[in-house]
Amino acid sequence: MSKQTEAALREGLADGIGFIVGALGGWLLGQQFGLDFVNTPGYGLPQIASLVLIVAGSGLGRWLLRRLLIKP
Repeated sequence: MSKQTEAALREGLADGIGFIVGALGGWLLGQQFGLDFVNTPGYGLPQIASLVLIVAGSGLGRWLLRRLLIKP
């Protein structure tokens, strides 16, 4: 396997796993605060705050896993 292929594979895995794990972490954190975007109807302030935590968790998880798996 070439160096470029290996680097692309590591980057793709870091993005995918980091995104999913981070989103789950953000969702669970929101549930701890009583915010649940997934299981409540409507679009009020609690649902939007929960969605922000999910999106922030996705970005943070992706960033963190890229830092851990991709070495320059």
